[in-house]
Amino acid sequence: MSLIQTLVFALIQGVTELFPISSVGHAVLLPWVLHWPSLNKSATFLPYLVMLHVGTAVALIIFFIKDWLTFLVSVFSPKKGNPKKVKIARKEFELLIVGTLPAVVIGGLGADSLAKLFATPRVAMSFLIVNGVILIVGDRLLKRTGNKEIADLTYGQTIVVGIMESLALIPGFSRSAMTMIGSLYYGLRYESAARFSFLLATPVIVGAAVLELPKMHHAGSMLTMGIIGGVVAGVAAYLSTWFLMRYFKRHEIKALRPFGIYCVAIGVIAWVISFFIGG
Repeated sequence: MSLIQTLVFALIQGVTELFPISSVGHAVLLPWVLHWPSLNKSATFLPYLVMLHVGTAVALIIFFIKDWLTFLVSVFSPKKGNPKKVKIARKEFELLIVGTLPAVVIGGLGADSLAKLFATPRVAMSFLIVNGVILIVGDRLLKRTGNKEIADLTYGQTIVVGIMESLALIPGFSRSAMTMIGSLYYGLRYESAARFSFLLATPVIVGAAVLELPKMHHAGSMLTMGIIGGVVAGVAAYLSTWFLMRYFKRHEIKALRPFGIYCVAIGVIAWVISFFIGG
C-alpha cells in the first residue's frame, strides 16, 4: 500500500466515520473507483481499516474527554460533585453500555459473513442509497427536533438505537445515521442525538480494534501505513466532530437531509459507473 493510498483512505475515513454517510461504504467503493482492487481483497485490509478507526476513536475520546471523565466520577466517586449532574452522568453511562450490547452480540455472531461484503461494491452502493433514503424520509417524518436529552431515554429505547447501530456492519449503512435517526425518533434534540451517536461509536470501534489489530502483527509495511493512516484519520475525525456538533446545534430541522441526498447521489452514480466498468 502506497503512502498516497494511505493518506486518501485516512482522510476519507476520518471524515465519513462521523458524517452520516457510511465510512465502510466509502472504503469499499474507493478502491473500486480508483482501480485499487487488490486492497480490499487483502487479508490485512480489514485490520488496516480498523487502525484507521482507532485513530477516530482516539479523536472522539479527546473531544469528549470531559464526558468520559464525568462518567468515571459518577461510577467510582459518585459522592463528588453536583448530585444531580452525577445522577445524569451515571444514567448516560449506563445507556452507553446498554446501547453497545446489540452491536457486540450481532457483530460477534455475524462478523465472518459480514466481512465478506467488504469486497462487493454493489452491496455498498445499494445500501448507500438505502441509507440516504432513510435519512431523507426520517428527517421529513420527524419534521422538527425533540427536546429530550440523552438521560431521558429508556433502556428499551436505547437497545433499539443499538440495534439500528448494528446495521453499520453492512457496507453502505452509516453508524451515525442510524443512531441519530433512532435517537431523534425518541425525541432527542439534534445536538443530543449527535453527541449520543459519537459517544456510542467509541466502545464499538475499540472493540473492533481488539479483535482485528492482532492480525496486523504479520502485516509488514501495512502496519506502518496503518499507524500513519490512524494519525491522519484521527485529526480528520476530530475536525469533523467539531464541525458536526456545531452544525447540529444550529440546525433544528431537516439537518440530515443534505447527507441523505449525498448518499443517494453517490450510490446512483456508482451504479451507473458499474454498468460501464463492471463491479
